[in-house]
Amino acid sequence: MSDRSASSPGELEATDRAILRELVRDGRCSFTDLAERVGLSVSAVHQRVRRLEQRGALQGYAAKVDGDQIGLPLTAFISLTPIDPAAPDDYPQRLEHLPQIESCFSVAGDESYILQVRVASPLGLEELLRQIREAAKVSTRTTVVLSTPFENRPPAI
Repeated sequence: MSDRSASSPGELEATDRAILRELVRDGRCSFTDLAERVGLSVSAVHQRVRRLEQRGALQGYAAKVDGDQIGLPLTAFISLTPIDPAAPDDYPQRLEHLPQIESCFSVAGDESYILQVRVASPLGLEELLRQIREAAKVSTRTTVVLSTPFENRPPAI
């Protein structure tokens, strides 16, 4: 009997969901530990992880860093609004050279994009805003993060 609990081709089987849940909790766990946690053989887990990677359900493994410890304690969200609504929507390409931008979200509403940025200081944020406005020809609205009670929570898999 299959553990297929999904009804459409884009959804995952219960076992694949369990594997993803465990990898989200601990992306560095070994295949042996993962197999034990989900009740499969090591080779079956390895095969399933490889399939999840190939289909794009598992997109990678990343280290989390502490912004304070690496000298980038200031996080902000910058909303972009086009100055000329007829201008091409190529802001991500215009801004990809700026390493301070951690995430770029296309959004619905008054703004076109919201950027998550990390910088060393208010002066660094001011300089980044100048670079963004110059490169993308947009107006900006900035929200500075005061604290982060939680971040990068895993999805409910």
